[in-house]
Amino acid sequence: MTTTESQPAPGDLTRGDDLAGKVAVVTGAAAGIGRAVALVLARSGLRLALCDRDAEGLDRIAAEIMSDGGDVLCGVLDVRDATALDAFFDDVASRFERLSVLVNNAGGTFGAAFLDCSAKGEQALIAENFTSVTHCIRRAARLMAAGGSIINITSSEAHRAAPGVAIYAAMKAAVASLTKSLALELADARIRVNCIAPDRIPTAGEDAVAAQLVQPDMDLPWHPQPWPDGGDVSDAASAVLFLAGAGSRFITGTTLHLDGGNWAASGWKRHHSGGYVL
Repeated sequence: MTTTESQPAPGDLTRGDDLAGKVAVVTGAAAGIGRAVALVLARSGLRLALCDRDAEGLDRIAAEIMSDGGDVLCGVLDVRDATALDAFFDDVASRFERLSVLVNNAGGTFGAAFLDCSAKGEQALIAENFTSVTHCIRRAARLMAAGGSIINITSSEAHRAAPGVAIYAAMKAAVASLTKSLALELADARIRVNCIAPDRIPTAGEDAVAAQLVQPDMDLPWHPQPWPDGGDVSDAASAVLFLAGAGSRFITGTTLHLDGGNWAASGWKRHHSGGYVL
């Protein structure tokens, strides 16, 4: 690991300007949460290395960032491909030499009962949602200095039952557990490791899975979360910006639940007519 940067001290500015000029890797950056994260980091002055298997989506976000004067490196790849990931991180090291932030955003699933999920499908889910994360962390941590931040995007499904997406949920839970262990292992290097667990954040990927699992004609009398307003990809991007910067210098090994209160509710449901039931 490099040691060219210093750990932020107590009382440092926490507006995000401490990130200007630093380098961030964002996986799955072509759309949804990854795209929102990349844009907010670029607007905060970070130089970016973005990867996704969607070449057209990457081209669009790269053009947007560069039109605002940003510096961006793109890699078209599938995070399940270890060789491609290694080549991407080699390019990051060659171009930028060091790294301050890693956002493990890439992931996904499909709706299927556990007994209907084939061994091949299970391995694909493990590779996309867990193995790719461990691979990225090993490569990124070696480029990080003191003050580095690793942010893993997990899911509310890491913390509750998830019928129809059981393997996906198990892998997200594994990432949450890994995050706690690595927060301790990397503490001496002054590298923080945290999770963000979104729920009810509309994206094309989430909508596609929901369509497989939920009947479209269901007229549920419940709000999707206790908080009366819905979540947005910008909420996830703001959470990433906070965990990336000096304002979160004493936070490591934790999960930020971006869910409108669902984790706290633990089964309580908010009725449209008002009040809660269990």
